[in-house]
Amino acid sequence: MGKFYICSYGGSGSKLLTSALSRYGMVYHIHSKKPPSKLEYIGYEKGSNTYHEWFNGVPISDNELQNYIVIYIYRNPVKSIISRFNNPNHLRHIQVENINIKIDDIVEKMKDLYDINGFYNNYTKPDTNNPRNYKIINIRYKDIFEKQDEISKWLGVGPLHLVKKERNNVLPSEKMDKLNEVYQDLIMEMESNDFIFES
Repeated sequence: MGKFYICSYGGSGSKLLTSALSRYGMVYHIHSKKPPSKLEYIGYEKGSNTYHEWFNGVPISDNELQNYIVIYIYRNPVKSIISRFNNPNHLRHIQVENINIKIDDIVEKMKDLYDINGFYNNYTKPDTNNPRNYKIINIRYKDIFEKQDEISKWLGVGPLHLVKKERNNVLPSEKMDKLNEVYQDLIMEMESNDFIFES
């Protein structure tokens, strides 16, 4: 059985995908902001004392790499923010420098204070200075329910049986408009991507 690393900044369906893939191998849910150039173990593995959802600094040997599939699942950042980012613990888990940032701070300063752009770029764009020794399969959350057979084919697994369970978290329309403005360029890039692509 393979080992799947499911990476995200949260509020992006990573737990849903983690659960669906658990019947096909070991699955690890990861919130590290930056993937390492050489793939690493997670959390407490190999004697590390790292938080259980972060890469831990211990490289995986070359002869084991073939057993790992690294997936980055992402979503419109505004929807993710509304879903998860009001929780300081979540901000700590995704390695936001200031865990006291509120949605109102983003709206007031009209800046990506959570650095979701940085998180997204770290996974979806190759680092030419430090090339990775593994591929990342990038998946857009919005399409996973209609295209789950395509995910199965990419990953070489059976049916995923993903079921959509949307939360109705909303903000006043004025705040929504401002968040959409802050993340407009990133949202447009996400929309222009192929549903699945490698980086």
